[in-house]
Amino acid sequence: MGGAAFRRVLITGGAGFIGSNFARFLLERGSAEVVVLDKLTYAGNLANLQDLTESSEFRLIVGDICDAPAVQVAVEGCDAIVNFAAETHVDRSLLDAAAFIQTNVYGTWVLLEAARREGVRRYVQVSTDEVYGEVPEAFSIETDPLCPRSPYSASKAGADMMVQAYVATHGLDASITRGSNTYGPYQFPEKVIPLMITNAMEERPLPVYGDGRQVRDWIHVWDHCAGIDAVLRRGEPGEAYNVGGGNPRENLDVIRAILRLLERPESLVHHVTDRPGHDRRYALATDKLRSLGWEPTIQFEDGLRQTVAWYRDQRSWWEPLRDTGFEQYYARNYATRAVVDIDPIGA
Repeated sequence: MGGAAFRRVLITGGAGFIGSNFARFLLERGSAEVVVLDKLTYAGNLANLQDLTESSEFRLIVGDICDAPAVQVAVEGCDAIVNFAAETHVDRSLLDAAAFIQTNVYGTWVLLEAARREGVRRYVQVSTDEVYGEVPEAFSIETDPLCPRSPYSASKAGADMMVQAYVATHGLDASITRGSNTYGPYQFPEKVIPLMITNAMEERPLPVYGDGRQVRDWIHVWDHCAGIDAVLRRGEPGEAYNVGGGNPRENLDVIRAILRLLERPESLVHHVTDRPGHDRRYALATDKLRSLGWEPTIQFEDGLRQTVAWYRDQRSWWEPLRDTGFEQYYARNYATRAVVDIDPIGA
């Protein structure tokens, strides 16, 4: 299906996991020039963009979305903005929420102001299913109340509401995507799938919160990018769209599948004290996005196999990321959590 065409798209947070894949998605399709604005924090990695730098249609600007002058430079000449820039890790938000409020709320406001001033044709805010909070049963739809339960999800909900306010008060042509748990190449190894893959490869313990039976809906990053692109081109102003893969899995089942693919023993699994406010289940209804002509194409088992193979083959990419700073965070988050006994039948 068609939709709006854009000459130049600004991707904020474009050196991160989903942002860099989205830049690759657009360039491979030849659909627009791509400008990436990224602060290059621990999760924004130049190596994620290495294969894109030779393209004449690609430009990187190092800068912070909270820095209005830097944003002004990046926005010039762009007719669309897709905002991936965010602090995204729930565990880090429990340790230090300030950066999440600054980047995710204030930074989004800076971008919206720039989009309004410059007359940007289209703006897409990339959000998360976590803004709905815990979903014990059924599926979240876009009109459900927002009920975030962590500093991370609260900051993303605040950004969503700021976007909707700019649509209502300034007539900005903006939409929101709310994605489920995403996996694939170039994901920083603090997130659950790459953490478990890389720990298992090094035969380190795999820390599993509580009984590990929390349910998440998994979507491959390429399917997620296709969903965002559909909203960018065909989404309605002021509307939110759920982007879910339709692959609900218990965390422990995902981890066991990783161990089987890597031929590592389940004895590496260490159940540790659960994190505060850990949502038990997320689930998204995606009918609204499917009405734009999108549907996921990558089955979870196939995508997980491909992802494990990518990390196995790309040690030179992820090993430098597990540096002193990562190890300090890892120790701060996990070292103080007691290992707990879980009934193997119940688990």
